[in-house]
Amino acid sequence: MMIASRWFTRFLFGVAALALVACAETDANGKPPDPLGDFSLGFAVVVAKHAEKGPFSRDATPEELEAAVKSEIQRVFGPYDGDRLYHVAIAVNAYALAVPGIPLVASPKSALVITLNIWDDANQVKVGEEHKQFTILERISGKTLLGSGITQTKEEQLAGLARSAVRQVEKYMRENEALFVDPNAAETEPVDAATDS
Repeated sequence: MMIASRWFTRFLFGVAALALVACAETDANGKPPDPLGDFSLGFAVVVAKHAEKGPFSRDATPEELEAAVKSEIQRVFGPYDGDRLYHVAIAVNAYALAVPGIPLVASPKSALVITLNIWDDANQVKVGEEHKQFTILERISGKTLLGSGITQTKEEQLAGLARSAVRQVEKYMRENEALFVDPNAAETEPVDAATDS
């Protein structure tokens, strides 16, 4: 019998508690996003070579996991046009892409566990909480109510998880917007025009 890893122990508790609420969709009408301090996306780095596969999961290669998350980072954060570059690095720690089950009886859920690090390019330092971790569960919708293993392909499951993961990252960053202001920037006071006496 397969024993759930420590990542998925937390995941299973999360499912039981139904504690994770999905964030609102990002603006889809073409408007540029509201500024996030000085943030502008530098590199998007995603590493999944050590990702653990959860119980009752379809297979996904590290390359598939990396491509899905990286694409979403670029889609969400690419439009930000602040004055300073920040690099977003995500490690995929674990994943589960639900296999078909019996609806309402044994319907596995998809999940993703990631660790976030953000780097200030100019100052060459990490910003924010070091090794900030997120556990993402598939969103409940008409397509997943009976289990995404029945209604979605592996690619659709992975795209949905990547979307929710990056949404959680964006929410965290907005809640900590002060991190994305240059700590070395001095306040410049307006200089009054000199007048000859």
